[in-house]
Amino acid sequence: MASIPLKKTKKAKAGKGKSGSFLSQWGMFFRQFIKHPGMIGSVIPSSATLVDRMLDQVDWRNTRLFVEFGPGVGTFTRPILDRLPADGMLLAIDLNLDFVAYLEAEIDDPRLRVVHGSAADVRRFIKEAGHYQADYVLSGIPFSTLPDGVGAAICAETRRALRPGGAFLIYQYSRYVLRFLNPVFGDVSDALEWRNIPPCRMIRAVREEDMAQAA
Repeated sequence: MASIPLKKTKKAKAGKGKSGSFLSQWGMFFRQFIKHPGMIGSVIPSSATLVDRMLDQVDWRNTRLFVEFGPGVGTFTRPILDRLPADGMLLAIDLNLDFVAYLEAEIDDPRLRVVHGSAADVRRFIKEAGHYQADYVLSGIPFSTLPDGVGAAICAETRRALRPGGAFLIYQYSRYVLRFLNPVFGDVSDALEWRNIPPCRMIRAVREEDMAQAA
């Protein structure tokens, strides 16, 4: 796992999400937005209301592997760990080495595995983590800014990475990602959360059971 060494400061206790001040998280988030605006959907982190609505869709009791694309400074990562069962795993995948190093330094939880790489390689990362398929995948990656072909590849690979009945949960500021989801997922829904700046779309794509399995 590639990462940038950081001085280990105060760490969060497992799943508590208390580590790091708000200003520290905001500072890191803002600096990375300035450096890589195409990799981050908004200069303002997601609201607590959006986080709760997205994670309320999860059947936590039956979740053993949760995957997060683009965890950033942990806006969703910490609440996920708060809800994840003791025997569950959170696999967080980010292309930004600064975010990878930040999460490794700030969150001390044995259920969290942070890796540097592309979401398009999700199945490889799942296998390396000792799992076969994920129960849920959450993404805040801004699909409208991805290079040609990457968005479609991520959605197709995510479907393959999910167990039947598993869901791909996406928060976005447009419906652009639907053009990649609809060809590979049979069950896609879309809602809007106004209590976020800016208002955010909440998209859920469920992997339906294969016909052979359903028969």
